[in-house]
Amino acid sequence: MSVPPTDAHRPTVHLRPPHGWINDPNGLSFHDGHYHVFFQYNPHGPRHGNIHWGHFRSPDLTHWQLLPPALAPTPGRYDADGCFSGNAVGDGERLVAFYSANRTDRWWQPIAAAESRDGGLSWTKRPELVIPEPPSGTTMFRDPYVWRQDGRWRMLVGAALADGRGTAFLYESDDLEQWTYERPFLTSEPDGPDTGWECPQYAPFGERGALIISDWHPQDGPRGTLVLSGREENGQFSAVAPMPFDHGPDFYAPALLPTPDGRRLLWGWAWEARDTDWVDEWGWAGLLTVPREVTLADDGTVRQQPAHEVLALRGPQLLKSTGLSTRDDEPADLGQVGRCFDLTAHLTASGTSEAALRLVTSADNGEHLDIRLDATNQQIIVDRDHASLDPRAHGGSYPLPCPTTGPVELRLIVDHSVAELYLSTGQTLTLRFYPVGDAPWRIQAVGDLEYTVEAWELLPTAVDLAEGHEA
Repeated sequence: MSVPPTDAHRPTVHLRPPHGWINDPNGLSFHDGHYHVFFQYNPHGPRHGNIHWGHFRSPDLTHWQLLPPALAPTPGRYDADGCFSGNAVGDGERLVAFYSANRTDRWWQPIAAAESRDGGLSWTKRPELVIPEPPSGTTMFRDPYVWRQDGRWRMLVGAALADGRGTAFLYESDDLEQWTYERPFLTSEPDGPDTGWECPQYAPFGERGALIISDWHPQDGPRGTLVLSGREENGQFSAVAPMPFDHGPDFYAPALLPTPDGRRLLWGWAWEARDTDWVDEWGWAGLLTVPREVTLADDGTVRQQPAHEVLALRGPQLLKSTGLSTRDDEPADLGQVGRCFDLTAHLTASGTSEAALRLVTSADNGEHLDIRLDATNQQIIVDRDHASLDPRAHGGSYPLPCPTTGPVELRLIVDHSVAELYLSTGQTLTLRFYPVGDAPWRIQAVGDLEYTVEAWELLPTAVDLAEGHEA
């Protein structure tokens, strides 16, 4: 089933296939002249189930080809109920994928592997599991992340311990074939039975490193993504207290991609924030963020900004406005934007009351997404309580710590139903919203706000469908 072209909430820049469910990005790698982005994929409907590995590849991060699914469950085998999360690495002529082999008749997901020798077009699964059993005292085990460091292959696997702690187990290998369990790489404080870490990702930055984990609870499910910076010694990571990796409500399971030029790129999963009947109506669910560059600052903070390749998607400039609005006046109209745009702003709250940059999506101004500067609490608040006139869309206000006593520099990428906010401090907030107003979208300044705002149209990402893939 193809998604009708009239779906106003379907993204045009963010990666996702034409239909079906997607969740975690997987297997992010550069091999044979291409960036490869795999992802959890149900090609048969917009609900989680029947999980394959979908597959995009690109020579430049702006032109993409959607290939047929790389991995699919094999009936009766170790992955009969789903090829779940993992990653992939290039090793000479071969691309090797490691993934969580799901069966509903066991609680853990052992680690399986497959390899391709034709640039990811076809795959051969290994007949036996790579890591068939978890270490003792474990109540959750899944999501391998493999990378090369100091001449050896290393793997982290997300887990939960019986005493209520989350952990990432460290394995090492000389050849990607035989793996030796080393020790827990890092372990959290106790947080309740079966609470664990999913999708651990590790980025070494010289003598320091950053560990990204997705926090999972047996009753609540995904609870957000955390990052810890620190140093490794003898296979154990010593880190400062965890910090939110993204402050939004609709971001989870990010995955890293080391690039040939030494950068660390990252994609995350942005899930739906609307009722399932609305999702079922259109036949698709979930998308991936734009590629982000992850860096580690001298003060130990982990920072994110859109990869510089995203600039290549900018089209005509839509607006450029500088001025001062006051709370005694009507909101200042700064100009019109489309449904997919890239905006930069320098904002200063000139009073003690809240001021906001507002995206208005209805003729009567009643439908709008607000980015508020809260000088009293030194934070930015993204408020979607009025972002959709359809009651099936989820609301909520989400704070992002930010000094607001001076100018605030931000970048906002909006693509139909997703908004990604980036601060110059490197912090991010990702959320989904679903405007239904039929008026042209406009940017407004609200309250006591000094502003300089520019916005550009974002041109659709070029995606070609490989032969054999349904449009």
